[in-house]
Amino acid sequence: MAARSTAPEKRPGFFSQIRSLYTFTHEAYRWLPFLLAGILLAGIAAGVGIGFLVPPVAVWSVILWGVTGLMAGVLGSLMTMTRLSTLAMYRKLDGMPGAAGHIMSTALGRHWQGSDMPVGINPKTQEAVYRAIGRGGVVIVGEGSRGRLTRLINDERSKAQRVASGVPVTVLYVGHGDDDVPISKLAPTIKALPKKIDRTTMAAVIKRVDSVSQSLASLPIPKGIDPSRVRAPRPR
Repeated sequence: MAARSTAPEKRPGFFSQIRSLYTFTHEAYRWLPFLLAGILLAGIAAGVGIGFLVPPVAVWSVILWGVTGLMAGVLGSLMTMTRLSTLAMYRKLDGMPGAAGHIMSTALGRHWQGSDMPVGINPKTQEAVYRAIGRGGVVIVGEGSRGRLTRLINDERSKAQRVASGVPVTVLYVGHGDDDVPISKLAPTIKALPKKIDRTTMAAVIKRVDSVSQSLASLPIPKGIDPSRVRAPRPR
């Protein structure tokens, strides 16, 4: 029997991540190469222009400023591509079952605790309810039709209010209606909630809420998203 390898998995290098980031973003924005080329050329032109304006004007000075402009263009291109890749990720997530859970488990930061597993679910229609707890209190997020989410939302809100008396409970619905929150604005909306509780209270609320949460192991959980296919790779 062959010995099991204990060598750590090799992580992709910087240029490999840049290539993956470019490929992912280019699939959503076919004009990406022209934009990046324009940013690079603008950076070089700005650097050369400064080289001619800053005395003493010399060839070496113009070249150095041109290189500086090139580096600024590269940085601007990476920042632009990262931003566009995030928008592309949200475009792919929009409307997918489990999108809200993915955002709540990966994009809320250290002041919030969320999970990609729903705390309530309608196995027939795939409407789901997710929960996050943080300095802003308890946030309940509904994913699906509001009408079919009413009972699930009310059950989860009652449970949170029962075990965390005095802690604010905010209900959000993911969607594109008048009072809905688009998936791209879900994390910023939650993080923008005013801080109402301290860290100690937050930890106590998490413990109490988790202690009364019903197990979903016996419920058929709808297949959610595959984050490895949707999340935009980021250069390190």
